[in-house]
Amino acid sequence: MSNILTIGLAQMTSGPEFDGNIAALESMAEQSVKLGCDLLALPEVAGLVQQDFASAAKVVCAADQDPWTKACARIAKEFGLWVHSGSSPVKGPQGKFRNRTTLINAAGELVAEYSKIHLFDVDLEKDAPIRESDRYAPGTKGRVVSTPWGQWGLTICYDLRFPALYRSYAQLGAQVMFVPSAFAVKTGKAHWHALLRARAIENGAWIVASAQTGTHADGRETYGHSLVVDPWGQVVLDMGNETTGVAAVQLDLCASDLARAQVPSLKNDRTFVVVET
Repeated sequence: MSNILTIGLAQMTSGPEFDGNIAALESMAEQSVKLGCDLLALPEVAGLVQQDFASAAKVVCAADQDPWTKACARIAKEFGLWVHSGSSPVKGPQGKFRNRTTLINAAGELVAEYSKIHLFDVDLEKDAPIRESDRYAPGTKGRVVSTPWGQWGLTICYDLRFPALYRSYAQLGAQVMFVPSAFAVKTGKAHWHALLRARAIENGAWIVASAQTGTHADGRETYGHSLVVDPWGQVVLDMGNETTGVAAVQLDLCASDLARAQVPSLKNDRTFVVVET
C-alpha cells in the first residue's frame, strides 16, 4: 500500500448538458496528469445540473448507460488516472433518479459505486418546501472500498450531516472519505467548513470535498470552497468560490494513523443504551 496519494481536487460550475461537462472533465483530467496526480476527484452533480425534472428526465439514463460514467471510465483509461466521478443522476425506482457516484481505476474499470443515502427534505416558514425525495430515491448501502492507498469511504453532500455514516466507515478502516457536494450559499457559509472539519476530527480521517461553485444555467447558486481537510482537522486546501478547475494536494496517509493514536476515540468507543425517563 502506498502512503502518499496525490489528488486533483476539481471545482466546477456544471451545466444542464452532458457534453459541456464532459469537455470540462477532459480538460481537468489532462491538467491533473500534468500535476502528477493519482486521482481526479469531482463534485456532486458534476455530470448534469438541471433542476427541471422533466428536462432532466429526457437525458438521464440507466446506470449502465450513463454518459457521465462512461466518459469518466474512458478518460481514466486514456490518462492512466483514477477518477472519482463526483456524482450524476441516473434512473432509479418508481420513476425517480438516484444520485450516484462511481470510483474508476486507472484502467477504466468501475471499482465501486454509491448512491446518496440522505435526501434533503425541509419545510420552511416563509419559503416553499424543498423535497429532494420528489426527484430522487435514496440509496440504502454505505460503501467502503479497498484501493492501493488503503480504504476509502464514499458519501455525497447532505450525508455530511449524518456523522454515524462516517463513524461506520472509520471503524471499517477508512482513512480517506469523499464528500462531493453542491452546497447552497446560505448553508455553505454557515456550516460547510465546520462540518467537514468535524468529520475529519471525529474519525482521524482525510476528508476530500470537491464542490460546485457559482451560478448555474438552471439558476441554482452553489457555494464552492472545495476543501481537503487533514485528520487533525486542518484545512490544507480551500479553492474559494471564484475559480473552477483543478488544484493538486498530497495526502500523507500516515497522518491518519498518527491522529488516531493521539486521540484514540475509535478504540475508546463504547456501545451504550439510552434510557428515556
